[in-house]
Amino acid sequence: MSKRDDPVRHAPACDDDRQSESLTVDQAWERILTDIRAIKGVERLNVRRTLNRVLAEDIHSTVDVPAHDNSAMDGYALRGGDLPESGTASLRVVATSLAGHAYLEQLRQGECVRIMTGAPMPPGADTVIMQEHAERNGEHIRINPGHRAGQNVRRAGEDLQLGQRVFPAGKRVGPAEMGMLGSLGLVEVPVRRRLRVAYFSTGDELRSAGVPLEVGQIYDSNRYTLHAVLERLGVDATDMGVVPDDPEIMEQAFSDAASFADAILTSGGVSVGEADHVKVLLQRLGAVRFWKIAMRPGRPLAFGTIGKAWFFGMPGNPVSVVATWYQFVQPALRQLMGETLSKPLRFRVRTAHELRKRTGRTEFQRGILHYDDNGELAVKTTGAQGSGILSSVSIANCFIVIPHEARSIAAGELVEVQPFEGIMA
Repeated sequence: MSKRDDPVRHAPACDDDRQSESLTVDQAWERILTDIRAIKGVERLNVRRTLNRVLAEDIHSTVDVPAHDNSAMDGYALRGGDLPESGTASLRVVATSLAGHAYLEQLRQGECVRIMTGAPMPPGADTVIMQEHAERNGEHIRINPGHRAGQNVRRAGEDLQLGQRVFPAGKRVGPAEMGMLGSLGLVEVPVRRRLRVAYFSTGDELRSAGVPLEVGQIYDSNRYTLHAVLERLGVDATDMGVVPDDPEIMEQAFSDAASFADAILTSGGVSVGEADHVKVLLQRLGAVRFWKIAMRPGRPLAFGTIGKAWFFGMPGNPVSVVATWYQFVQPALRQLMGETLSKPLRFRVRTAHELRKRTGRTEFQRGILHYDDNGELAVKTTGAQGSGILSSVSIANCFIVIPHEARSIAAGELVEVQPFEGIMA
């Protein structure tokens, strides 16, 4: 086939924002998450090894948490019936109860127990008076009215009840979740096997760090970015280096990656230039679900399959890699890992600057959330928004999301922001 007859070579340019074949951001999101299903394979791991892993089954409580009624304060445990309605009441201190050392005798009328936070409530006691609210004299305390029966007591099962579902399958284990699993006395839990991801950059102009540059050559930053985000995500990642713009070498790289990986990520080669071979190879080796999204940066994003592996052909520009990773590739991999997803947190604040934009695409401009002179949360841009300015990402803390059909936004107007901390795994 000649270049003149190649439909990919004669496709509209990637900066044409009105192409009918381009999906909106929402359409691309829905298509990716509709197509992808979780990988198979489950392993049981010690709870301490489950950080960033995805639970493969529902987790139910094996105990009541807390396991017994206990004191929420340092003070005195007593019967609610001994509280004075008027005047004062004098109670005899019969024992001391510490956390892990329960007082097991039945508490009788007119008695109380000195108790520490977390210690089990003595039999018959249902109320705790804070030590600051009791006047002690030898073996007796005196309390005033104004207290209520049942105060300052944590009930058995108040946090979790025996048999209650604690976490659903699809929950990612973070520090708090690991602590919860420990509180149940679990030694091992079932998690999805680790996702296998292969990634490489394409382009004759790219060189790896440590290699002297010649005229027209640049260092490859995208593999460093992908290494970082994949490590943070907790997958088994394989860096396959830089692959030159040679169709035969690229085809071999695709085949090698598809032989072991669940997902393949590339950067570069998905536009319509003379040396952009990714989409052509994808059409021959696998299936293309889509390859352009009406967004900036990150318009050319190829999504499909090669063999049994899911494929994400990301743009070559560094900021486009960041944008497409957080908006599409990371959510897709998290769903592939078996995680239950929800859309990233967004909220509206006022912009400190005019934001320029053309209609027909969603823009993800880099922004800095800050408090303005009135103490209100606002956002300002990082400056120039070129897709090659990676430093704009390093100083930003959010995306400013300007909708598909919106035009330029004046300073002081409300705009939607997406904090980085809300989308980073």
